[in-house]
Amino acid sequence: MKKRQLFIMTALICCLALVSCKKEETNNNGNNDNTNPQTTGTVVSNAVTDIDGNHYNAVWIGGKLWMKENLRTTKFPDGANIEERVAPNGDESNVAIYGYLYEWNEVMHGSSSSNANPSGVQGICPNGWHVPSEAEWKEMIDYVKSQTQYCFNGQSPFIAKALASKTGWETSSSIGSIGNNQSANDALGFSAYPAGYTWGGPNYFGTNANFWSATGSEESDYYYVYSPYLSNFSSYVESRSMPRSTGCSVRCIRD
Repeated sequence: MKKRQLFIMTALICCLALVSCKKEETNNNGNNDNTNPQTTGTVVSNAVTDIDGNHYNAVWIGGKLWMKENLRTTKFPDGANIEERVAPNGDESNVAIYGYLYEWNEVMHGSSSSNANPSGVQGICPNGWHVPSEAEWKEMIDYVKSQTQYCFNGQSPFIAKALASKTGWETSSSIGSIGNNQSANDALGFSAYPAGYTWGGPNYFGTNANFWSATGSEESDYYYVYSPYLSNFSSYVESRSMPRSTGCSVRCIRD
């Protein structure tokens, strides 16, 4: 009898421990995933919800959870309205897929430039997430370059197709480029859409995907910010320095 009671008590303790572990796994900053962070390319559905109630899927890349959709919130996490936001190509019907284009000052929401890893800049991002620094973008890009399954014909650094969405790009005749054979895009699941950018009006919709970082520097009379981008006719992920008054897309990383 005593042995039987001991067995039952042990079984109950084990069950309680399993339930406790399960609760821990599903309580990561409000994100309902229990995915191994090392499983690059694993998509997490409804990973985060912004203050407007928009849900975003995310994808694991090199041990970090990145949004796989462009931010489309109209409010900061503290509830204040975002005044400087533009619909891609000036068309609000594009926002559901392409997100909004935001000026850098709005993205930072009063935070200073950072190139730390992690950046430590929540800015415009939902609670528990942050704006990636130049260091974080480069870390992700370098990691993908090191994974031959995401390189066109297994050759680094041709990773643009693996990061680009399967639709929305203008076609290109350049073999290995994003705009060529678009059905072969998005092997990684990052799904970068060509929302273009704003600079005196909409530019490069359908041909460029331009993203903000949290890293800026003073040059001449402008404040330039590191911005990685993809182009329909290229097989590379490239970067440029963008004036902070430009409107670009935003992807956030989970803290």
